[in-house]
Amino acid sequence: MLTTREAASRLGVSLRTVQLWVEASILPAARTPGGHRRIPYNAVEALAMSMGLESLGEPGTAPSVPASKSASHHAEVRPLRIVLVAQERPWLAACVSALEVFGQSVSVETADNGYVALLRIGQEPPDLLVTTLDLPGMDGLRMLSTLETHESLGGMRVWALTAESPEQLSARGGLPPMVETLALPVSPEALAIRTGRWVLARQSTNRSIRQELRHD
Repeated sequence: MLTTREAASRLGVSLRTVQLWVEASILPAARTPGGHRRIPYNAVEALAMSMGLESLGEPGTAPSVPASKSASHHAEVRPLRIVLVAQERPWLAACVSALEVFGQSVSVETADNGYVALLRIGQEPPDLLVTTLDLPGMDGLRMLSTLETHESLGGMRVWALTAESPEQLSARGGLPPMVETLALPVSPEALAIRTGRWVLARQSTNRSIRQELRHD
């Protein structure tokens, strides 16, 4: 059994990410009589393999981190990362196709349920999260509430796609205050247009920051 800190070290993620995955039942955990979480070593190794890490080997060995992730931290300019979440796979595929117009400016990943979405977000928080609320297993409201509880929404733009009214959402517990709602139906083309405006705004902001840094 591993502590949450040991699990985070082996997976190459933050302690908060492991806590998020435990809360979302992505990682199983038991509690000691003192109230501390303990995570089965085999569960951590299985998750590491699913993330594309090499086998962790015996306890005490350091985790392997994919070279692409290490390189991305040192790149001066990186694509804006987008995670799309919906259970309708054809719609997801159509959105990915519509977003190809932005080329290397964006990197798009998809998830068809809340658990996979939390795994994607825990590995590396995206710049933009677009999610429907009706998801199998863990619905979008619970997923966003879990992210808010673990303070994982900071710095992330979030669009929630729903056909429900504000009153209906409030009756279900409501959305975190920083989440923007978009009324369904939303076509892949309409989503691409809205995303394009966001991309241009982000690129303009990033250019201004780089110019200020050069002047300093």
